[in-house]
Amino acid sequence: MKEKPATVFVVDDDEAVRTSLRLLLKSVGLPVETFESATTFLEQYDGNRAGCLVLDIRMPGMSGLDLQLALNERHSILPIVFITGHGDVPMAVEAMQAGAVDFIQKPFRDQDLIDRINRGLTKDGEMREALRARDDIRVRISELTPREREVLDLVTAGKANKVIAGDLNVSQRTVEIHRARVMEKMNANSLAHLVRMVIEAQRED
Repeated sequence: MKEKPATVFVVDDDEAVRTSLRLLLKSVGLPVETFESATTFLEQYDGNRAGCLVLDIRMPGMSGLDLQLALNERHSILPIVFITGHGDVPMAVEAMQAGAVDFIQKPFRDQDLIDRINRGLTKDGEMREALRARDDIRVRISELTPREREVLDLVTAGKANKVIAGDLNVSQRTVEIHRARVMEKMNANSLAHLVRMVIEAQRED
């Protein structure tokens, strides 16, 4: 199945705003989907879809901040650019503290919004690439034998081969063989590279 292109998701209860933003984003070649409420967006939300969320901070029912909280609970990495009105700066600061990438105050220049969206799309792409790499590392770790996994844990903890041999009650030569296999299976260029891989794999999504 072909992956959908990175999309700008616009959530705003004002139909005129949705229409103008859709036309603006299409004019610069960005795929766009619009939603009249936070609830509607959340019902159709797919965490695997790349993109950026342009979100009105004040909406009836579920507000923009409420939607941000709901997405955070789902471990969403979708970057959010909030559209704020006059007097919403304290709310915008709260949104940024909760992980929004940016906010823009109405009225705004079209180019300023496009610049913020492009930064969001770039960040989304970088995060998804890192996640794909992390998943690959986890697969490689899962394919190690139980003994190779033991050696991996001890090597990345900074223990020397001689110490590992004593811990596992095997010869130092056996440890060297296992260590070489671990490096090969993990596609690690060095011990430092191997340690970084393990740290990355242990990070929460």
